[in-house]
Amino acid sequence: MTIELSAAVAGTRNRDIAEYALRLGDDALILCQRLCAWVTNAPTIEEDLALSNIALDLLGHARTLLSLSGRSDGTDRGDDDLAYRRTEREFRNALLLELPNGDFAVTIARQLAYTHYMSLLYAELAASADEGLASFACRAVKEAEYHRMHASQWTVRLGLGTEESRRRMQTGLEHVWPYAAELFEADDLTARLDTDGTAVAPARLRTAWERETAEVLTEAGLTVPAPSWEATGGRSGIHTEAFAPLLAEFQSVFRQYPGGVW
Repeated sequence: MTIELSAAVAGTRNRDIAEYALRLGDDALILCQRLCAWVTNAPTIEEDLALSNIALDLLGHARTLLSLSGRSDGTDRGDDDLAYRRTEREFRNALLLELPNGDFAVTIARQLAYTHYMSLLYAELAASADEGLASFACRAVKEAEYHRMHASQWTVRLGLGTEESRRRMQTGLEHVWPYAAELFEADDLTARLDTDGTAVAPARLRTAWERETAEVLTEAGLTVPAPSWEATGGRSGIHTEAFAPLLAEFQSVFRQYPGGVW
């Protein structure tokens, strides 16, 4: 009886880790796809390189996390299987990451919100009781710090630039800020993983995130948005209307040439 109970507990924990890694992997994967659209379209060639490098970092994060998810849930699905063989409702990314790029200021506002969250989260996950998550976070937190710095610097540059750049940056913040709340949603999964030291309850990161982002916006001469609503749904597979076209484009080559090898 004790052996059976231990096996059941271990099975539940592994499934929890698989779902948690899937969420984080989908966040990275979908934002990577969005940022890739800026290549050759960014304001300067330096930004073409910067955004493409950030996207490559995110792709690496996604591949590691999706592979961890496939190993943990017992299916042994690889990162390609999870990236290309799932439907829209099976993706668990936060809605913030699938928002259309908008103008450059909207993208920077999205980066500001996500990278400050990601940097805080990975710093906590580096001490995870799960070896796979801890190993990933120890490597990824260094890249996350660069992403955070890049977004913060551009926010200040646009806020203190021209009247037009300041207006666009403030408009971008107002547009994306309601979606940031979903990053900090609590549920039974994160509560269980937080209790056993595997993950961190995202709500515990919110105070630090609010303080950090407010400091950047104050330096930039911008106003911290006060949304009247908060987005939700992405973690349960309910997405915005922008997600289906994004996923169709992302999966198009694989679906046209299934099993193709390059």
